Amino acid sequence: MKKYLVVGNPIAHSLSPELHNYWLRKNNIQGTYKKEEINSEDLKKLTTRIKDKEIFGANITVPFKREIISYLDELTSEAKTTQSVNTITLENNKIIGHNTDVKGFENAIKDTGYNLEEKKIFVLGAGGVVPSIIFALLKMKASVIMLSNRTRKKADYLKDYFTSVLAEDEIQKKIIINEWGDIPKFDVVINATSVGLKKDDKLNLDFSKVGKDKFFYDVIYNPAETNFLKNGKNLSNFTENGKKMFIYQAAESFKIWHNIKPEINDEVSKLLDQ
Repeated sequence: MKKYLVVGNPIAHSLSPELHNYWLRKNNIQGTYKKEEINSEDLKKLTTRIKDKEIFGANITVPFKREIISYLDELTSEAKTTQSVNTITLENNKIIGHNTDVKGFENAIKDTGYNLEEKKIFVLGAGGVVPSIIFALLKMKASVIMLSNRTRKKADYLKDYFTSVLAEDEIQKKIIINEWGDIPKFDVVINATSVGLKKDDKLNLDFSKVGKDKFFYDVIYNPAETNFLKNGKNLSNFTENGKKMFIYQAAESFKIWHNIKPEINDEVSKLLDQ
């Protein structure tokens, strides 16, 4: 029976096993998928376990999406561009790093029917999935991406990195750094921080003057409604959590490992209702 993992720290909140084990059963695949909390010093051992075929694939989550790269043999184009890996697999005895977060975010936004083209996007956070979100936003032709992070230098780094790697003058103008606590005019605000994983977590940002009919998006899917989303809803804005992004990125990982596109339906969605 083939073993698959999701690794991170913390990892207790992850619902990946519920999703992948459901798809394994539905597709009559003899395999198991579990979650495992690891530390930085365990990353090399993880890749060794995959090369030894003790594990046949792994999802990588916070805070190791960038750190894992130094232990991999090759990266796909999107993983290389974003310097973010969330899926690894063994191909021709080489460990390949994939990024399925970009497509997961794109598909999730398309599902809402909201068109990001020429929209002003305010992104909170600069780690984890943020490089993937920035790349997806650029692909979806957002007019401007305003980054804000408690540690400004991390946001500065992302702007400089994308300006350099994409080598386009427009990128310099499209990505703007906002001081933490300053709320700019936006069409969409995305919480890409980990603030909200605990039910009592609050960002302590004042959105009271942003107006109505904005789009509040949170990459967190468990809990289903963070205080950030509750705040957006109370201010008469459209809200969406990260459940669909999570499902779509997971489906891409499943396809990489098993060469099967899993079915996404209401039953799958209900698996994640905690």
